Amino acid sequence: MSEYVVGQHEWTVSSEDAGARLDAFLADRTNQSRSAAASWCADGRVTVTERGRAVKVAKSLKVSEGAVVAADVPDPADKVRIVPESVDGFRIIHEDSDMVVVDKPSGVAAHPSPGWHGPTVLGALSAAGVAITTSGAGERQGIVHRLDVGTSGLMVVAKNENSYALLKRAFKERTVTKVYHTLVQGIPEPLQGTIDAPIGRHPGHEWKFAVVDDGRSAVTHYEVIEAFGPASLAEVHLETGRTHQIRVHFSALNHPCCGDLTYGADPRLAARLGLTRQWLHAHRLGFQHPGTGRYTEFESQYSPDLRFALESMRSGDALGTWKS
Repeated sequence: MSEYVVGQHEWTVSSEDAGARLDAFLADRTNQSRSAAASWCADGRVTVTERGRAVKVAKSLKVSEGAVVAADVPDPADKVRIVPESVDGFRIIHEDSDMVVVDKPSGVAAHPSPGWHGPTVLGALSAAGVAITTSGAGERQGIVHRLDVGTSGLMVVAKNENSYALLKRAFKERTVTKVYHTLVQGIPEPLQGTIDAPIGRHPGHEWKFAVVDDGRSAVTHYEVIEAFGPASLAEVHLETGRTHQIRVHFSALNHPCCGDLTYGADPRLAARLGLTRQWLHAHRLGFQHPGTGRYTEFESQYSPDLRFALESMRSGDALGTWKS
């Protein structure tokens, strides 16, 4: 077999290849398997551009002549493994034979991935002696949903195959209660509303997301619970679970999450509030227990950095002469 093709590559679809499935096209170009190519599509490693416009990526997409397919192809020899590591601020909220609910601090990824060298939820659980026995990629076992590295709060991890399947289905069917709190710049109008805007890859920045016409459906419900002028504390209920959804939606309203410099937050205000990441916290999580079938709900308090920023906003002490 020929050597694997790895790294950043770009191909233009010829007339002979037009109509091929994207995963098959990638597998042919890289000498890797279709299942591997499908995982790159799911992980956001692939972009497709037709006539200068980004196309929604899916493994089953039929590529068209002249389309440009770009991919960041990982080396299959680089095995990502779980490294047991105790993490400051990481807490196990609940554990039983079916699942474990954790309170994730900022700076921790859900699972290992190429290019990430920091702590992970699975690594912290391994260090705590928690065994995960679901099938699938070893570095993602038990992970049914994720939080951004810079977002703190609640995550549930399945401990066995049955729980994994049931929790995955619950998230897919949107029967899970997901409540976040976020401090956003300014005061959104109206004070209570719904943001219904599709999200996809940012056309100008491969590592960002944006509201785009051909993106995936994304629905965010919010209510301002405290307003301070320069910023507002909002409770957010997610109907969907797109990558960076809350951050992208509030940025699109010109009310980015405080501290979220990636999506347009004011760095001066972030500095005044002592924020080095977005003020965003997974506050409440509820679902049917995969073992008992009973509805169960968990709640997490704000981490110290978020409490400091919020109290600074309430008192006005940290704002000084800052003006929006």
